[in-house]
Amino acid sequence: MRDRLKILVTGGAGFIGSNFIHHILDNSNNLSIVNLDKLTYAADLSNLESLVTNNNYTFIKGDICDSELMDSLFKDYNFTGVIHFAAESHVDNSIKNPDAFINTNIHGTFNLINTAKNYWMDAPFTFKKGCENNRFHHISTDEVYGTLGQTGLFTEQTPYAPNSPYSASKASSDFIVRSYFHTYGMNVVTTNCSNNYGPKQHKEKLIPTIIRKALSNEDIPIYGDGKNIRDWLYVKDHCKAIDLVFKKGTAGETYNVGGKNERNNLYIADKICAILDNMAPKSKSYKAQITFVSDRPGHDFRYAIDASKIETQLGWRADENFETGIIKTVNWYLKKLQKK
Repeated sequence: MRDRLKILVTGGAGFIGSNFIHHILDNSNNLSIVNLDKLTYAADLSNLESLVTNNNYTFIKGDICDSELMDSLFKDYNFTGVIHFAAESHVDNSIKNPDAFINTNIHGTFNLINTAKNYWMDAPFTFKKGCENNRFHHISTDEVYGTLGQTGLFTEQTPYAPNSPYSASKASSDFIVRSYFHTYGMNVVTTNCSNNYGPKQHKEKLIPTIIRKALSNEDIPIYGDGKNIRDWLYVKDHCKAIDLVFKKGTAGETYNVGGKNERNNLYIADKICAILDNMAPKSKSYKAQITFVSDRPGHDFRYAIDASKIETQLGWRADENFETGIIKTVNWYLKKLQKK
């Protein structure tokens, strides 16, 4: 590899992307990052304010669907790698406004990877001189696999069965990336992760919503009976996995990343309320604010990932379990909300 890598990170002002940029700059001294973000509602530049004076970091506002912009960025920066986070990602929003998900997640991913191919390759399976090690890393989700019953785990061989416009658009983007490996020989890797949580997550997501509603003395809304189960992954563990796969993963391969922390939504709400009862006590328990609301359409019952491939082949392990990670998360949000 060349002395200094130039990495394009898309969607780096979002939750996982901003955590990843901090992680990779803290742990690498031979790369520079260009963060391209459209700055939709889910982005927050304050997540990256400490990097403004970092000479190895550049922010550019822009859309991955903009072909002219993509061309100019690849020409100007000569990227050696792309780590592609940018996506519309909220299931409820995809039900209300699916066209934005189709545009960004499918067309945007195609535009980005096609631009990379054109700049890195002369022909199928023929890289331009100096581009032999350039890599495109696509960040995806376990939701592309559909839903599980009471038992079983998603593996990399699980057939795709997306059930929402969001997961269908991500499944489509996964297939686009796969096709560029098999058709053109591009150096691509894909990671499919379970539900992330931790610092910097957008306020509309489940865990920040529970914390925010609890502290503002509002009802804490839980869909249905609260029994829907997710495998929860602390975002900093996910960042370590992405870094590892980008550097050492096998081209063309997919790696599932999960925390082995299956918890249902009601347990999560109860746990957060118990932590808040200890950290920010009031006259009665926050649990009294938990309220059950109508379930959302097509709500998958259970997701759970088998992460044995990345564990055995690349040596990754999650450092946090849910009980340690959620305390750190609640503490971070408490400090953030108290500053306002």
